[in-house]
Amino acid sequence: MRRVGGFYYLPMRGDSKILANATTAEKDRSNPMQNSVRYPFAVPETGPDCSPTTPATGNRQFPHRFPAGRHIPGFYRLRVYAFLLILLSPLLLAAAESAYNEPYRPQFHFTPEKNWMNDPNGPVYLAGEYHLFYQYDPLGSEPDHIGWGHAISEDLVHWRHLSPAIPEKQGIMTFSGSTVVDARNTSGFGDSGTTHSGEGPLVAIHTGYREADGRQAQYLAYSLDRGRTWTRYPGNPVLDIDSKDFRDPKVFWYESDKRWIMVVALAAERRISFYSSPDLTQWEHRSDFGPAGAIGGAWECPDLFPLAVAGSPGLVRWVLEVGLDRRAISGGSGEQYFIGGFDGRRFLPDRPPEPASPPPKGRLLADFDRAFPPGWEREGNAFRIAPVDSVTGGIGPGVLHSGLAGDGATGSLTSAAFPLEKDYLSFLIGGGRNSEKLTVALIVDGKTVRRTSGYNGDVLDWISWDMRPFRGQSAMLRIADQDTGEYWGHLVVDNVVLSDTPARPSVHRGRWVDYGPDFYAATSWSGIPATDGRRLSIAWMNNWLYGRKIPTSPWRGAMTVPRVLGLRAGEDGALRLVQAPIQELQGLRGEAFETGPLTVSEGEKILKPIRGNRLELEATFQLLPHATPEKFGLIVHQADNQGTVIGYDTHQGEIFLDRRGAGKEDFDPSFPARVRGPLPVSDGRITLHLFVDRSSVEVFGNDGRTVLTARVFPGAENQGVALFARGGEARLAALKAWKLRSIW
Repeated sequence: MRRVGGFYYLPMRGDSKILANATTAEKDRSNPMQNSVRYPFAVPETGPDCSPTTPATGNRQFPHRFPAGRHIPGFYRLRVYAFLLILLSPLLLAAAESAYNEPYRPQFHFTPEKNWMNDPNGPVYLAGEYHLFYQYDPLGSEPDHIGWGHAISEDLVHWRHLSPAIPEKQGIMTFSGSTVVDARNTSGFGDSGTTHSGEGPLVAIHTGYREADGRQAQYLAYSLDRGRTWTRYPGNPVLDIDSKDFRDPKVFWYESDKRWIMVVALAAERRISFYSSPDLTQWEHRSDFGPAGAIGGAWECPDLFPLAVAGSPGLVRWVLEVGLDRRAISGGSGEQYFIGGFDGRRFLPDRPPEPASPPPKGRLLADFDRAFPPGWEREGNAFRIAPVDSVTGGIGPGVLHSGLAGDGATGSLTSAAFPLEKDYLSFLIGGGRNSEKLTVALIVDGKTVRRTSGYNGDVLDWISWDMRPFRGQSAMLRIADQDTGEYWGHLVVDNVVLSDTPARPSVHRGRWVDYGPDFYAATSWSGIPATDGRRLSIAWMNNWLYGRKIPTSPWRGAMTVPRVLGLRAGEDGALRLVQAPIQELQGLRGEAFETGPLTVSEGEKILKPIRGNRLELEATFQLLPHATPEKFGLIVHQADNQGTVIGYDTHQGEIFLDRRGAGKEDFDPSFPARVRGPLPVSDGRITLHLFVDRSSVEVFGNDGRTVLTARVFPGAENQGVALFARGGEARLAALKAWKLRSIW
């Protein structure tokens, strides 16, 4: 095929039937350059072998010429398509083989085709489709131009990507939020009658982040075609309190009051605000909740929903989930929850919030109540003694504050030398988290050996440093503020204590949805039919400590498997949030394997029939009073000395996951870790339900009483599974395993 005079000449093979129906001009091929029938269609040039002057042979290969830019009718169009398909098929096959098959690409977890993804946003069910929106940067693998990505599913397992729903526009990024079906058309957005089947519009309520000044406010967009296209509300923003830390609205219909409820985070204050509205556009403040529980990081991505209590017919409690962007139970970001009641105005927890921990007993180096301690030297004009009520969580009448003269002030405060005669150095800290310019540093022998900063909030929390490596040496403490910025450009410090025991930080006051390191911004689906009745939830399977560095390409970010949430009374009678993987995942099960009961001797026992990096495993271990090992469990992604270890510590009463040595881990020093969560023995047994993907492990302990989620990056050959026991023999009552099919 060759372009001549603005036409593409396409060689085709004729047959008697085609030629019998051809026009006279088509049969006259003595001069194809003059007598070819002209059909308007643009066909790309394929090479010199497609000559417009090829003579007719026994196979009658003859050229046809088509002007560019129009359509080919009839059998010619079909042959053009077939020709192009044959020509491009090697490329298409190569692309199909590599798509969603890259190293570390999850095979049954949702991921974007490419680029950055973080928080799930606005999951909603409408007309047979589960919608999943998510924080998405269409331009690269960093969160620099955030909008909402969009995918749909009919079964919560297999997903189809749609075009981005609400992208960044005119300097306003689309941060996290929620989506509702406005079935009563309270907003009036559906008055035109263009909604499908009278279902009402889909309305997305999200935080708009103004890049010019960093302000955050709440915005609306709506869709009249089941989420395929979106219109931004011309009256945006609908809720603006002139704040840089006001984000992540979750909205739902509260039937008792016939009003919409918005649950939104005052991130820096560690508070959740509650608003109500008759129409989604006019909002009235009703109450606040917090600080409470864990306060070591900014509060984000709240969710509020009712759950029936298992085993107690008619009893319903409300669950408030709150994300912490830093200093959660396993380091970095995490998700805590509270259980209580909600009356349309305020959330009241069933258990009174645990008060802040007192300082440990020991030697008080500084209380900053009224003056600087003797021998401490101040430089610059930043640090002053501030009244304790200028912050939350201070002790005594005063705190050390570097922002009283404005966040642009700079300076430092350095202690006199003191002997490290105790095992721990503890202090309360707040303020900004600029780790380069806002620092509390311990100096030993002229070197900085410990260092920290605040966490963008004036709610103080304890930090404790282990001094045992430096015991007996002389040290100094230097507190410095070199940050001239206006956004959290100050530090707050109070009560510096040397003691034999560490202070108890607020993280231990929290109740955690997931004890693993890679579970954040959990949110639940709205619009689930009453005939289903499940509370379905999903979370970002990553951590802000290292999320920008995980070694995946061309995408970065993944979601957990969807989960069903419930409430169940624990051994102490207190209610706890429990989770289970959705039953729809069972449709991915393939080849199955069963074993047990059997005894696991000290060491490891490789289960040779079970191999793979797409697995579901259910293991039940029986604890015997006369023969209980110290630790036992499973190793997945096993090969040589590598593997992810999931086990139970009988001495501590904890389930644990150890990914140290599980694979690639050198991209961030915080990634190699062993994490754990409390798990009481149930009827003399411990059950571990695992979902193992190419780069993740999710563990549901004792029917979801305790859950651990972690990313791992093993080699492609790491596909073994093993049992292990330490400190004695373990008894495996039963093990079931399934290979899982890819959803892609």
